[in-house]
Amino acid sequence: MDKELKHKTKKGVFWSATQRFSTQGLQFFTTIILANYLGPDEYGTIGMLSIFLAISTVFIDGGFINALTRKADRTHEDICTVFYFNIFISILAYTILFISAPYIASFYELPELCIVLRIIGTTLIIDSFSAVQATLLTIQLNFKVQTYIAFISQVTSSIIAIYMAYNDFSYWALVTQSIIGNIISTILYWVYSPWRPTLIFSRKSFNNMFQFGSKILVMRLMDSIYNNLYTLVIGKVFSASTLGNYSRADSYANFPSNNITGVLQRVTYPVLCKMQNNDTELSKAYRKFLKLSAFIIFPLMTGLSALSYPFILLLIGDDWIISAAMLQILCFALMWYPIHAININLLLVKGRSDLSLRLEILKKSLSIIILCVAIPLGIMALCYSRIITSLISLIINTYYTGKLINLGFVQQMKDLMPTIIISTGMWIVIMIITTLNYSMLAQMIIGLITGCTFYLIMSYAFNRSELLSLLSLICK
Repeated sequence: MDKELKHKTKKGVFWSATQRFSTQGLQFFTTIILANYLGPDEYGTIGMLSIFLAISTVFIDGGFINALTRKADRTHEDICTVFYFNIFISILAYTILFISAPYIASFYELPELCIVLRIIGTTLIIDSFSAVQATLLTIQLNFKVQTYIAFISQVTSSIIAIYMAYNDFSYWALVTQSIIGNIISTILYWVYSPWRPTLIFSRKSFNNMFQFGSKILVMRLMDSIYNNLYTLVIGKVFSASTLGNYSRADSYANFPSNNITGVLQRVTYPVLCKMQNNDTELSKAYRKFLKLSAFIIFPLMTGLSALSYPFILLLIGDDWIISAAMLQILCFALMWYPIHAININLLLVKGRSDLSLRLEILKKSLSIIILCVAIPLGIMALCYSRIITSLISLIINTYYTGKLINLGFVQQMKDLMPTIIISTGMWIVIMIITTLNYSMLAQMIIGLITGCTFYLIMSYAFNRSELLSLLSLICK
């Protein structure tokens, strides 16, 4: 990796992380405030619609965003083609949602879901008008502007949502937050992005990108359906309250996992694309990204798992205690997600979206079998099933990585083992502290201080290279 690219990568990681954790951090604290006004039922009501919105969003992207990012010789014609395709698909997806809304409401036996889905579904069309502008900034590794846009839209929408929740608008506070945030971010992307579309749509460009993007579309469609299948099953088989508790636990577990995964995917994909024809440099950069991501995410997830009860009870109260039990389990499933993401990114960098699709079909088939087995065993069994599917997915994901650049499951585990051992030790230490007869606040404070101290000391002694890499990334 040359010096200029290394500098852009570090800068991209910094600003991408800043965007993710500033906006998501704000969203995190907003949900804490909202959870004191809105209960599990309100969150469960909105959660029931997540699978339908997620599937629609996948169709809007269609894999063309990835195809556009990977295309080294992209033209204005290519960009315009993707822009108009996204808008067309978003309108089509919203039309289908609008027509389907009464049937979805009938499925859950909640009539109010009809109007809620028809209103919140407009975010699909709103987002389609800024997807290309955001992609072009990502290709340039320009996350600074995206950080400003995300922060402004998040602050504004959060203030409005809190005001509405305080004034008893129930789940409409969450609906309004989503719509307002998307409107503001779309406007700002048009203000700050110099690119403007012209009336061009190329069938040749469309077909060229479709060959690569269509496989990503199917892959992400399966991934989206599966990831939201739990909310569909829980909402139908159990109750809105149970789904609300699960959604909160999943949201808190996703906060560190998805944000770090998002940062890594946004930065590593365009960076690794620049090395796609140099396997030696690609392998070296890949291993570095892999080890650094684990060094950051593993202690965060194991620490959150160990502190789940004081964390939940202190922040949102005793009504959400079931979420604490779920959170403790889900952290161990989601801690592997950044590793999954980097492995999949490598296949896409090498232009093997066909292999990615093949892996997704296999993973999701096995995962659905595990989910079906877990359903009769109860909600906690569903949470444990996610750990099993995550580990199976890890083994499957690393198969082709080993074939392409000789970095399979065994080699990756060797690279990650020091971090795994230290993070596990930290989890044990914190768990011991939470069993002592301290108050919840004392457990939280002592657990945090002791866990961080343990991790840093052990990392300095046995995993110094990753600690120094992280310090170098932060300081430069």
